[in-house]
Amino acid sequence: MQTGYRYDIAAPPGRDFAPDFTPHYSPKEMLALGVFEGKYCNDCRPELPDDWFVKARVSDRPDPGVNCFGVKSRQPLSVWRQNGWIIGPDPRGWFQWYCRYYLGRRLPDIDRVQIRRWRNFARHAAQVRKHCMPADVTCRPRQRQALLQWAYDPFI
Repeated sequence: MQTGYRYDIAAPPGRDFAPDFTPHYSPKEMLALGVFEGKYCNDCRPELPDDWFVKARVSDRPDPGVNCFGVKSRQPLSVWRQNGWIIGPDPRGWFQWYCRYYLGRRLPDIDRVQIRRWRNFARHAAQVRKHCMPADVTCRPRQRQALLQWAYDPFI
């Protein structure tokens, strides 16, 4: 984990997003619903607002029961590194980028890449709509959990 990483705030928290970036959930909402088996922000929590953790479902160890859909949903960070999914100054990946972006950090080149990755994830919502009855949250729970972890609405 990076220690002492500092960045400038160029936008008000939760505002002035790129026009093609329209997440359904804020990081605070995602944490309250249950993401990343509760293990995600443990070592970078000091840089995030305390109020994000008031209702957050967190754990000292990965716990699928903490997730919104109660399923295993995360891969070790080593897999992310091995696949080149860690981009720029965010060693915890997409969600860390999103937290920092939400708080107002803007890095145009990195932001473009991460927003493109987010937009590409929409294909999973299309698959859920195609294969599941509306509002049947028992259908494709791993895919729904993944949607939530990318700030998409998994309750489609």
